[in-house]
Amino acid sequence: MGEREGADRVRAMQPGSARWFERGRKTIGGAYGHDGRYNRPFATYIERARGGYKWDVDGNRYIDYRLGNGALMLGHADPDVNAAVAAVLEKGTHFGNDHPLQVEWGERVQRMVPCAERVRFVNSGTEANMLACRLARGFTRRSKILRFEAHFHGWHDELLTGMSPPFDLPPSVGLAPGAAAGVVMIPDNDLDLLDRTLAGDQEIAAVIVEASGASWGTVPLQPGFLKGVREVTRRRDVLMILDEVITGFRWAPGGVQERFGITPDLSTHAKIIAGGLPGGAVCGGADILRGLEFTGEPRHDRYERVMHYGTFNANPLSAAAGIACLVKLEGGGATRRADEVAAAIREGMDAVLERQGIAGYVYGEASAFHIYLAPPPGRGVRRRADLITTDAATLKGIPTTVVMAVQNGFRTRGIELMSYTGGLTCAAHTLSDAADTVAAFDDLMAELAGTVVATL
Repeated sequence: MGEREGADRVRAMQPGSARWFERGRKTIGGAYGHDGRYNRPFATYIERARGGYKWDVDGNRYIDYRLGNGALMLGHADPDVNAAVAAVLEKGTHFGNDHPLQVEWGERVQRMVPCAERVRFVNSGTEANMLACRLARGFTRRSKILRFEAHFHGWHDELLTGMSPPFDLPPSVGLAPGAAAGVVMIPDNDLDLLDRTLAGDQEIAAVIVEASGASWGTVPLQPGFLKGVREVTRRRDVLMILDEVITGFRWAPGGVQERFGITPDLSTHAKIIAGGLPGGAVCGGADILRGLEFTGEPRHDRYERVMHYGTFNANPLSAAAGIACLVKLEGGGATRRADEVAAAIREGMDAVLERQGIAGYVYGEASAFHIYLAPPPGRGVRRRADLITTDAATLKGIPTTVVMAVQNGFRTRGIELMSYTGGLTCAAHTLSDAADTVAAFDDLMAELAGTVVATL
């Protein structure tokens, strides 16, 4: 089966989605509401979701490993989160003022996130990283941010270039001229290069790093790299910004900071922090976030403090959902359940590749799984172990034909992936879901072997 056959099967099982997509093309700019929802031949239109599953407008059920782009650690429509939102809804959706739930939400984040001496709420991960960079520059009075190739920190102009190969070219038209002028970019997993770069440029205010490795772990970091970044930045008097938009409250209740014992100067959060509603935060040292404070001195407040707005920051609905979600995550049981399911998926899928002699491997950490599949002819690879890499261009360069064949192949078997060729699990998923996913993968690989994906 190739990409065309997979698309034909999607058409056959999703006629309702096809109709909504055609209707939406006359209204929705670009036809899709988010670049990550792009699919050939059309978008899947979802009607409802609960737990680890969702149903499209045609009534097809999917085991959902997209989970609201990683926002749903408890699964869809968690009853406690829903009840918390419903209770607040009667009082109002948005006050335009601070309110008690904002403080309660911030206090709970403080208890869970090691670096969170102070918390400032925003509306998304993109906004969190924008504000973190501004805070770092304001605190140090330096002009540059160092980032790593292939890491994703949101879709704003400054940090967008470098997310996908070729890493030196902007991945979008329309970026502001000179948008990346204040950014220094180097490959990850090279602490000596990081040290030399920081030593040679005194204008670098902070190093920002995606805590999972590039794009929620699609390109993993070598063991010890994050601790090395913390050591180098501290020694060079440069701030460390840990992007925990995906890993926060997922890799552990306290995120990567808790799991690996790393305390950055700033960390950025979104997705899970708001319980599946829009929301995010910057956490960090009180001295750094003091840059947001008003002093009452006109010149300071106008020209020398860090400015930050956001109409819906810590709105009551997101705050209520966030509190209810974090209460259920704090003990760590939800994390352990999600990790167990992901581990079963990784182990089972890798066994499938070994048994079928497919040129690929399965990897991942915590509640994530990623599948690397080499396209034909396999480049002379004789052992699967020879494929294992941390090269960003390779892992982010799987041909679109392979990605679409895998995504649609899973979709027609009742499974929805996150992006690329991987997914995330949640506390609502079960080992039975894992077994069904591995069985579907076994069937799919037998269909794609030797045509879409290489064999050994």
